[in-house]
Amino acid sequence: MSDERYFSVVEPRPDAAVALRPVTQGRVRGGFWGARQRVNREVTIPLGGERVGGSGAFDNLRLAGRGAGGGHEHRGKVFADSDVYKWLEALAWERGRAGGDDLARSYEEASELVAAAQCDDGYLHTHTQLTGRARYSDLASSHELYCAGHLMQAAVAGRRATGDDTLLRVAARFADHLVKDLPPDALDGHPEVELGLAELYRETGVRSYLDLAARMVATRGRSLIQLKGHHGPGYRQDAVPVREATTVEGHAVRAMYLAAGATDVAAETPDPELLAALERQWRDMVATKTYLTGGLGSNWYGEAFGGHLELAPDTAYCETCAAIGSVQWSWRMLLATGAAEYADLMERTLHNAVLPGVSLGGDRFFYVNALRVRAGADPDDLRSPARGRQDWYGTACCPPNVMRLLSSLDHYLATQDTDGVQLHLYAPGTIRAGSVLLEVETDYPWSGRIEIVVRETPDRAWTLSARIPAWADTAEVSLAGAALSSGVGAAGSSGAGAAGVGDRPVEPGYHRIRRTWRPGDRVVLDLGIRPRLTAAVPRLDVARGQVAVERGPLVYCLEQADHPGAVIDDLCVAGADLRDGAPITGLPAEVVPVLARGRVHVHGEDDGGFPYRSAAPREPEHAGPADLTFVPYYAWANRGPGAMTVWAPMHEE
Repeated sequence: MSDERYFSVVEPRPDAAVALRPVTQGRVRGGFWGARQRVNREVTIPLGGERVGGSGAFDNLRLAGRGAGGGHEHRGKVFADSDVYKWLEALAWERGRAGGDDLARSYEEASELVAAAQCDDGYLHTHTQLTGRARYSDLASSHELYCAGHLMQAAVAGRRATGDDTLLRVAARFADHLVKDLPPDALDGHPEVELGLAELYRETGVRSYLDLAARMVATRGRSLIQLKGHHGPGYRQDAVPVREATTVEGHAVRAMYLAAGATDVAAETPDPELLAALERQWRDMVATKTYLTGGLGSNWYGEAFGGHLELAPDTAYCETCAAIGSVQWSWRMLLATGAAEYADLMERTLHNAVLPGVSLGGDRFFYVNALRVRAGADPDDLRSPARGRQDWYGTACCPPNVMRLLSSLDHYLATQDTDGVQLHLYAPGTIRAGSVLLEVETDYPWSGRIEIVVRETPDRAWTLSARIPAWADTAEVSLAGAALSSGVGAAGSSGAGAAGVGDRPVEPGYHRIRRTWRPGDRVVLDLGIRPRLTAAVPRLDVARGQVAVERGPLVYCLEQADHPGAVIDDLCVAGADLRDGAPITGLPAEVVPVLARGRVHVHGEDDGGFPYRSAAPREPEHAGPADLTFVPYYAWANRGPGAMTVWAPMHEE
């Protein structure tokens, strides 16, 4: 496979209402994310094929392909087909990145199984086909259209990344069937098909696919989906029309997939009113329903959002899939608006809410990503982080979702517009945007130094925009040794003239340099990466009086493995004197721990075992000194299960 093959996860049509467009090609070449992609390719994706096969999902396709009708056993969950499709999407993006005969054979064999299982009229859902249940008779829980959406996304990936049309033909036939035969006002209980239909439209140009997606988005919120169990219509995003909603609610993954699909519809139709509603919802989500890690979903019941600032760390659900859905939505909002805040959340979420979902070795996973696991936490539920990472799950939506995101991560690095190129995420690699070729050199996120080298450029002025993250309290930009700007202030981004020297301070957002570039020009961005303490707003009562440690884009945590002589729940931070530590045994050598002064509570006499006591003044409990070691949250539980916390009390000296 040629290294110059073009591919793009999201590719707006030429007339789409977007501010930014994906670059022709971005490639991660080493560094932090390169290491994760290598493990994903060599360990996680092959393991995914074995686990998906062992679940019976391939057997379901084989049986359907032989024409088996109703009355046959279907193995696994009703949405087992979607695990195959997400794994196929990961294979496609990975083949587009670096080729590979083994990947090609696996992709071709699985694609042929899918094609053979499709009905003559285009319908495809093995659970319905094998059990004989009437089509679309239980869309509240059947996941028929959910699976169709993942098929469409995998098909588009196959075409864009490899040129293989096998799945695209299958997906187009299914979409044609839906346009023709889907009952009016039919909605799947799990949004996803909206995303698939929109991107299938972008790839094929068939307008009826976009029209169907737009109809589904417009129909949501009218309580048309049959209620099941104890859940109300909000669980399936069917309580308030999308363009009238002011916040996100219900099942967090479903909410993210719907919002991402609705953003596609808003861009392609175009529909500025719908986009404005989505902007309101995104901002409310960030302000009131997002964990420090970027994780989403505070309720185990329903895997759902809670109310405003209902963000308890130890009962956080923060499903890995919800974080991936958040990245998908924020990326689309970034393309639509060009606003840096969307890239800021993407970066936070990728490092701290997606990446914890897979082990450093690539072979064990988290479904739930709590921000605190107490000493003695109940590990009964297989999803509980107290059990440590698991090798797979019966509901296996998260592992293949991580696979497809890591395989397509290159796509999210940068964008372009008529004025120039914008860098959003930092990793060593190359960025091709038409006649512009950039090379990025960096050890980010461990170091804040990012060098952007112009390798090819047109002979005209254009603007290079580099994102200054919201967390950065200091930043310096220089060009060929001449200072452009330094500091972080409110005056706005600099606009360097022909001499390459700007006159305004750097501020969070995009630092823009417009000039006629020459091959070999080098822009150096220095972000002040150092440990810092973070506090929550006072209304977030579960974190009141507590602090978290961050370093650059990474959220850190205290882990039992580094404090064997203490109970994590008794540790507190005793000052703001944070410093980088030496490598830790059991974690990769490049991981930078953060050291801090702390205290460990030594409890006095209790009140007969009852955990409550008089609030009357009393002698303070003894708090002995302790050396605290914070490790990146994404890296916890790689040395075995144990207690952990992101938030720790602040001990006043």
